[in-house]
Amino acid sequence: MKGFIDDANYSVGLLDEGTNLGNVIDNYVYEHTLTGKNAFFVGDLGKIVRKHSQWQNVVAQIKPFYTVKCNSTPAVLEILAALGTGFACSSKNEMALVQELGVSPENIIYTSPCKQVSQIKYAAKVGINIMTCDNEIELKKIARNHPNAKVLLHIATEENIGGEDASMKFGTTLKNCRHLLECAKELDVQIIGVKFHVSSACKEYQVYVHALSDARCVFDMAGEFGFTMNMLDIGGGFTGTEIQLEEVNHVISPLLDVYFPEGSGIQIISEPGSYYVSSAFTLAVNIIAKKVVENGQFSSGGKTGSDEPAFVYHMNDGVYGSFASKLSEDLNTIPEVHKKYKEDEPLFTSSLWGPSCDELDQIVESCLLPELDVGDWLIFDNMGADCFHEPSAFNDVQRPAVYYMMSFSDWYEMQDAGITSDATMRTFFFAPSCIQLSQEDSFPTEA
Repeated sequence: MKGFIDDANYSVGLLDEGTNLGNVIDNYVYEHTLTGKNAFFVGDLGKIVRKHSQWQNVVAQIKPFYTVKCNSTPAVLEILAALGTGFACSSKNEMALVQELGVSPENIIYTSPCKQVSQIKYAAKVGINIMTCDNEIELKKIARNHPNAKVLLHIATEENIGGEDASMKFGTTLKNCRHLLECAKELDVQIIGVKFHVSSACKEYQVYVHALSDARCVFDMAGEFGFTMNMLDIGGGFTGTEIQLEEVNHVISPLLDVYFPEGSGIQIISEPGSYYVSSAFTLAVNIIAKKVVENGQFSSGGKTGSDEPAFVYHMNDGVYGSFASKLSEDLNTIPEVHKKYKEDEPLFTSSLWGPSCDELDQIVESCLLPELDVGDWLIFDNMGADCFHEPSAFNDVQRPAVYYMMSFSDWYEMQDAGITSDATMRTFFFAPSCIQLSQEDSFPTEA
């Protein structure tokens, strides 16, 4: 049942009716409590299948190209390849991972905005031709090293023009597109379409209106230079909720019908990442140290009153491991205490930290929890995106094991989606919990 992040020889527990994610977590908390209390992930692959069905139901006209850097665990890539998604890769390693699954080069896009020459040459060698570009220097690199390149011009959106972080964003301005098209013509580089990206943090869906209008302008501009454009990439930015997906579709669908109508020969694609995987993975971490402090030491205070103590807890995973995304964005999950406690048990202001004792290794600044002890477990859901990195050697922390599961109903849904036994899932093994697991590993079921 266990696999590591780069271990292709993983297996998937096919769960009997009556066994759920909570049972699986309980089982492995018990197992790890006996064997070292290391952090671990549980991945419910059925949620990925359901996300794909949701995508097909809401935005069937848009082909998803999964963003590999979001979560490149073997099980995720294999299941998405079997479901027929494309892949957006930012490095040679990611391209190789996907190609090993038998994905055709036409279903792979090289999306890094800052490409190494060696990696452009690798893409050319293996036939990965579609790539993005947003400036003249990148265009010249592509021209020199990839004669068959098919380029998507990456244009900026209103949300990242003129803001504080504009210098760190990618995408060229509409004004500069004409110059890039002129350069491409001179360099004999084929421009086949446009890409833009709207971040998931953007709540103003009007940004899509302007972005699609700008994309149409670039298509028309490219026609003046004799380019045949056949692809529009609307980027990622999908949070994973069906409501957000429907809201975005409500805005863009009429505009796509006007600007890029069906029958125009233009393929509409997108680059969802966390949409597919965020909710599919749960992380269990163990409390390794505890300190009592005065409540007033917390900047945000608490509801328990300043005369009561507050607690600082250190966990065996942090920002130099599975919580790496915490360095650049807010944590999108609330810690849940695994052990049972009474409803009227007092809650104390608490702060959660990783194991490094580094001032940057703060996971949760302030939250209310019952008093915990060293050895207790905390559960974090929605941990499937940007969490699967090699832990820093500085901490000497063992990387979390990954346990995969899927319910019978989700497996049947996969089959209904067209997955056959000769699909690309070469290392996808199923272990019914009632048959093949040892007695120690069997999942307890609720009475």
